[in-house]
Amino acid sequence: MSSRPSVGATWPAKNVLNERAAASRPYDPAKPMNPFQSFWWGGYECTDQLNCFGNRVDFLPLTGHLQKLDEDYAALGEFQIKTVREGIRWAFVEKTPYQYDFSTVRTLLDAGRRHGIQQIWDLCHFGYPDDLTPLHPHFAGRFAALCRAFVDFYRAARPDDVLIVTPINEVSFMSWLGGDVRGTSPYCVGQGWEVKYGLMRAYIEGVAALREADPTIRILTTEPLINIVAPPRPIRRHVHEARQAHLNQFQAVDILGGRMCPELGGREEYLDILGFNYYYDNQWALPIYESLGWNDPVMDPRWTPLRKLLAQVHRRYGRPMVVTETSHPGADRPIWWRKIGEECAAARRAGLPLWGVCAYPVIDRPDWDHLDQWHRSGLWDAELRPDGPPLRHLDAATAEAFKQAQAVVAAAKPRARRLAMSN
Repeated sequence: MSSRPSVGATWPAKNVLNERAAASRPYDPAKPMNPFQSFWWGGYECTDQLNCFGNRVDFLPLTGHLQKLDEDYAALGEFQIKTVREGIRWAFVEKTPYQYDFSTVRTLLDAGRRHGIQQIWDLCHFGYPDDLTPLHPHFAGRFAALCRAFVDFYRAARPDDVLIVTPINEVSFMSWLGGDVRGTSPYCVGQGWEVKYGLMRAYIEGVAALREADPTIRILTTEPLINIVAPPRPIRRHVHEARQAHLNQFQAVDILGGRMCPELGGREEYLDILGFNYYYDNQWALPIYESLGWNDPVMDPRWTPLRKLLAQVHRRYGRPMVVTETSHPGADRPIWWRKIGEECAAARRAGLPLWGVCAYPVIDRPDWDHLDQWHRSGLWDAELRPDGPPLRHLDAATAEAFKQAQAVVAAAKPRARRLAMSN
């Protein structure tokens, strides 16, 4: 248990900063440094949110990952995965304001060290303490204090590592879920923008606190990557509304970079590595909310391949990118992974600075609201049992397709004129 850190607390000393500067230097357009140990990552569901019924969920032990850390990390070796996404679970770290218990995070850190696994840390993954919501006046200050405390804790344990942090996961989705459809705290309708504004205030104050405590910290955003189109035979209003909704997906990153809502203090230098979460249902038509099929025999001409969506992002920001979440539930998992491999290979051949792809979740997870419904979306399925954490069963077809995707991407050679941006 640690108490509230001083505002001026800094880690680490200058000599330690210099030793790891080459690997952990924030994004420089002239010299982009890739800090990741592997292109392919595993992501472990770590949400600690209040679900739509108002119940606190805790997926770290629910999926069995906390109990089976050594087994889970050792199993990654078959796929040459050396980088993972983990979360600290803010709601459980800070039970009392400004009092922090990082003991579970230390357990995760120790397992990562034993297995040589690089861990990327989500500080807020949909959950926050019981007494806070993004609309609370203390939300941003409490989050900034958490960021300082986490750096103090982490650097005491790992003074030399490259530290990569996602301050708040999927601001855009959290804003919709909690601000528009009552899916989580603060359970609002029609206040998505207010929730997004509160989350981004905290995000920016958090990044400032992280960088004040340790200027070498790398910031990885994780926002949904979507494509919103007009319906068939649209009227002019439908075209405009769909276009505006499509562009709104960039609001959180624009605010972080100071391009929007500059009063919140965003800066271009905060746009370091841009992560985007991409799933099979991330493309739809407005205003009818018709999903576009991702594997139809004849593809809808409005469907946009992942490579083109990533190219749009790169034209907008010019930053290195990662697909920070992707997966598919059920029997179509192998087809999805083969398509992801083809798209990522095409993106790399086009010279886009795509630095990684994360299988999320790599171990199966249940639904947030109905915990008895498991998605079968990981490389490993979960076998539930009454007397212990779920057992793991590797899905053979998915594993084969995943390895095929790895081989296709490994064989993709970037265009020479952009080789320096691809790392």
